[in-house]
Amino acid sequence: MESRWNKGKLSYQPILTFMAETREYLHGDLHNGDRHSGEEIANHIQKVIASLPTTAKTIYGRADSGFYCWEAIEAYEAGHCQFIVCARKTDRLVEQLQKAVWKPSKQTDADEECEFIYQPQGWAKAHRFLALRYDKAAREKKNDKKKNKKTSDAKEAEQYQLFDTAPYEYRVFVTNMKGSIAFLTWFYRQRAGAENLIKEANNDAGLAAYPSDRFDINRIHFQLAMVAYNLNAWLMVFNREPVADATKLKHTTLAIARLRFLFIAAKIWSHAGRTGIHYSDQYQEQGLFQRLMTRLRSIKLQDLAFRPVLHPALK
Repeated sequence: MESRWNKGKLSYQPILTFMAETREYLHGDLHNGDRHSGEEIANHIQKVIASLPTTAKTIYGRADSGFYCWEAIEAYEAGHCQFIVCARKTDRLVEQLQKAVWKPSKQTDADEECEFIYQPQGWAKAHRFLALRYDKAAREKKNDKKKNKKTSDAKEAEQYQLFDTAPYEYRVFVTNMKGSIAFLTWFYRQRAGAENLIKEANNDAGLAAYPSDRFDINRIHFQLAMVAYNLNAWLMVFNREPVADATKLKHTTLAIARLRFLFIAAKIWSHAGRTGIHYSDQYQEQGLFQRLMTRLRSIKLQDLAFRPVLHPALK
C-alpha cells in the first residue's frame, strides 16, 4: 500500500492510500486545516489495514514524510506491516547524519550512503534509518548543464522530499524491512506511481474540483470522486489478461478507459424481433469490449460474497 499526505486547495489536506498492485484507492479523507495529527494518521493506517483481504500474507507500506511520526510507525507495527517512510528534517536527525559513517553508494544515484539505529525524540524505541548523501555543488553543476531539461533529479527531489544541509543534500528513510540500502531505495521509489494516481484522480475524476465553500460538502465530493476512480480501477481488473502475477497488471487511466469502453460510437438496431448493436468501423476494441461485458455479466453472488469471474486469481 502506498500512502500520501497531499497538500490541497482551500487549506484542505487530503490523505490517500492506494494498493500498489491493482492501483485501487483503499482509504482516504479530506482534512480541514493544518497537517494531520499523529493520531489521525494512525487511525488512517488502521482503517487501511482493516480494508485489506484477510488472505494477504504480507503487507508492505510506503509513505511520504507526512507519515513521519511515532504514531504512524506504531500503527504499522501493530498491523504487522513491513514499512518504509520518508523522514522529515530535524536538528537531531541532522546530528546523526553528520556523525554517521558514510561509504560510496555504487548502486543508487547518491554519492554516499549510510545506515544507523536511531530513536527520534518522542518515539518509544529506536529504528533502522537509511540515508543517501549528495554533494550539493556537484549536483548544482550537473543541473546547470541540463537547465533547459526537466531532469530526473528534479522529479526525485520531489518524490523523496530531499532536504538541504550544506554542503550536502540528504534523503532519509526509516524502515523495519531487511535488505540493502540500494534495494530499499528502489522499493521506495516505486511509490512514485502513487503520485501519478493522485494526478489521475485530480484530472480525470475531478478530485480537486471542490464544488462548494462548505467543508462537509467537499468532503463528500472527495469520496464520490474516489468512488469514480475506483470504478475504473475495478473495470480494468475485470478486463485484465488471465495471469496471476499482480506485478504484471497493466494500468489504464480513467481518461483512456472512457474512450475505449464507455464513450463508444455504436447504434442499437431492432429488426424482426431481434435487437443488437452495430459498432462503428473505427472502433478497434470490440473484441476486448465484448470480453469485458461477458465477464461483467458472469458476476454471481455466493453467500455474502461474489463468485470468482476470472482465473487464476491475482497474487
